[in-house]
Amino acid sequence: MSTVLPAFPAFIGRDRDLTVLSELCDSGDPELFVLYGRRRVGKTELLQRFCQGRRAIYFLAAQLRNRDNLRAFKATVSEGLGDRLAGEIDFPDWTAALAYLAEHGGDERLVVVLDEFPYLCEADKSVPSQVQRFWDTRGKHSKLMLILCGSQVSFMEKEVLSERSPLFGRRTGQKRLEPIRPLDTLNFFPNWKVSDRVLAYAILGGMPAYLRRFDDRRTLRENVLRDLLRPEGYLFDEVQFLLRAELSNPATYNSILQAAARGARRLNDIALEVGVDSTTANKYLHVLRELRLVEREIPITDPDPLRSRRGTYRIADRFLQFHFRHLQPHVSLIHAGRGERVLDEFIEPDLLALYDEARTDFILDHLQREAAETVGDELLEVGRFPGTFVRAVGRTANGTTVAAIVVPRKSVKRLSTKPLEEELDGLTKLFGPRLVKLVYGITARPDRALEVERVPEGELL
Repeated sequence: MSTVLPAFPAFIGRDRDLTVLSELCDSGDPELFVLYGRRRVGKTELLQRFCQGRRAIYFLAAQLRNRDNLRAFKATVSEGLGDRLAGEIDFPDWTAALAYLAEHGGDERLVVVLDEFPYLCEADKSVPSQVQRFWDTRGKHSKLMLILCGSQVSFMEKEVLSERSPLFGRRTGQKRLEPIRPLDTLNFFPNWKVSDRVLAYAILGGMPAYLRRFDDRRTLRENVLRDLLRPEGYLFDEVQFLLRAELSNPATYNSILQAAARGARRLNDIALEVGVDSTTANKYLHVLRELRLVEREIPITDPDPLRSRRGTYRIADRFLQFHFRHLQPHVSLIHAGRGERVLDEFIEPDLLALYDEARTDFILDHLQREAAETVGDELLEVGRFPGTFVRAVGRTANGTTVAAIVVPRKSVKRLSTKPLEEELDGLTKLFGPRLVKLVYGITARPDRALEVERVPEGELL
């Protein structure tokens, strides 16, 4: 009997993830799969869609005592299997609960999902050992596909996947679910023009739960005012919820993210801005990098990237960047009901810069995933480039340099191309004469929002 789950809106940007899970399920082999990622990234929706139409037990753990979660799990098993007897059994622990499913699953595939697995471990620290005991004795000989899922990234990596975990070496696969691709986010807003969809990505990033909050029957401005610029808004406190879920003392992390959003990029500048020494700042930045909230960028032009001291830090998530750039500095005004003033005086003057930064994200994503077909070779490294025209640079397996060019909005005929020539000359001096130029632009066509054209050899643009 299949688990009955609710109908869903259009599923955007997760087709590959769903395919991977389906292939594992169809293999028929015993599977212990670990799925994790930030809250709101879409793990639960992915798993519920995966379970739809399959023989599956989907259990969402709660922050309750262990016996209460076991009792709730028993009811879920009884309903999922259509087995009234299961509702009368008291499972003493998770080893026994999972063993029951292995026994009653029989020779047919049964998917078992333990969502928010960290909550179970919070209530009983022996749960990973119990799951290990089950897997070693029964699970690896069964037809079960057991999926452990969690939103606390640090917990899942340290307590489930790391060498110190009792479950180390038992998993048959794992996936850290990341935000969806920039280009896919445009599909959330079919009623908007492309430029507004790009701005929505610039504000929200690739988190499906955030993107679904914006209603394209309203204007972009109305959505920002409703969900971000009032204390009751769904997204107003979202960043603080995220940081509190992952970090025991988020105050210093808040200050570091605030400094980065204000433009402090180098370690010493961030430390000075926050008021801590560089060693302390580096420790905090290391944690934020592990969570993929911050990234360290080494210029692609650096001859020795592994030993480079030219690395700079930037907030890796568009929504966090927007929060610390425009919400956090004006939180008092927003609490005072002056959200519209924040939008008019601080956000709207920054929209062109937000759009430009978002466009660079689209370009980098294309270079990393799709440009090989246009270039004719795989790109081994890709990075931002701070040019007027050249916004990103890639290097191919055969040593060719790929320059991603954006033409400013002014007509090329009225605009001096000397900066472009200087930027390209600089690249050829560093990397050699083998250069491919790709010109990128955002179009007004939703079906082809990102346009890329390879410049013929010998031409400038």
